[in-house]
Amino acid sequence: MRILLLLVIIFSFSCREEKRYQDVNLTEYQRQVNNYFKDASVSPLKPKDLKNFQGLDFFEFDSIYVVKAKIEETKESLPFKMKTTTDIPADVRKYADLFFQITDKEFELSVYENLEYEGVEGYENYLFLPFLDETNENETYGGGRYLDLFLNGTDSIIIDFNKAYNPKCVYDENFSCPIVPRKNFLNTRIEAGVKNFIRN
Repeated sequence: MRILLLLVIIFSFSCREEKRYQDVNLTEYQRQVNNYFKDASVSPLKPKDLKNFQGLDFFEFDSIYVVKAKIEETKESLPFKMKTTTDIPADVRKYADLFFQITDKEFELSVYENLEYEGVEGYENYLFLPFLDETNENETYGGGRYLDLFLNGTDSIIIDFNKAYNPKCVYDENFSCPIVPRKNFLNTRIEAGVKNFIRN
């Protein structure tokens, strides 16, 4: 009887863990991210974590967090070295301030050019957007999350927080990850994008 009870408990726990990753209505983007993490040739996961990987934990897609931001370019901004989680700084330049609303509240974030991608094909219009919000330390990584944006030749840009992702150092501390500037703290909960990574 004790063995049977133990098997029931283990099975119940396993189902809950499996449901955590598989019963969520994943978007095509979220499936692509999971496939990237499963690919041993590119995955930022450590071998042990890759072996046990079932999928990342995401907030459900919410259109509230797809916003149109006004771009106010920072003229004559100089390159600087952004602090990272290691001794290797990141070479960046502040490109602009972005102004947008979420549920009628106004926010501002600074967005950066990553100088590492200068001249790299496919990254001609790339911008790096690191941010912090009130879900950090709870549902999401305490150091904040990142977004990749691409200019479209207008004075506005779409920010889709549903595509917010963790720095690679969340998965392996050997990666060098830019530290999110405190100025880019959003005084609200961004319940979108990837959640914190919890090892099995």
